[in-house]
Amino acid sequence: MDTEVSDSRHISTHIDRLAEEVYDYASNPSNLPEWAPGLCSSVERVDGQWIVESPMGRAVVAFAARNEFGVLDHDVTLPTGETFHNPVRVTVDGAGCEVVFTLRRQPGTSDVDFERDAEAVFADLIRLKHVMERS
Repeated sequence: MDTEVSDSRHISTHIDRLAEEVYDYASNPSNLPEWAPGLCSSVERVDGQWIVESPMGRAVVAFAARNEFGVLDHDVTLPTGETFHNPVRVTVDGAGCEVVFTLRRQPGTSDVDFERDAEAVFADLIRLKHVMERS
């Protein structure tokens, strides 16, 4: 059994829209540039894969299969072949929903870089909130 403990931070925002609507929008990779510019500036479908232009270069993004539980987990595979798993949930919260992204600190990530990553994730979630609430 692996006893290594990873440092994680749960970053969330409440969105005044139905969870199903937020899930439908956020689970469509073609919408990523509008609400997640921290991940990518553009996206295209190539040979059955979603390819994004990210700050780290061209990367492949693969979302969990559509599901009724609001799971938006996605893997980001960098040009180096390194893959990062990103757990994300959309859950009912009153008349709206909460979106929770679990940021996991990668080995060797400094406190400053981890905080910068957390701020970027939060900024993307706030953009998602604005996009969904203006619709």
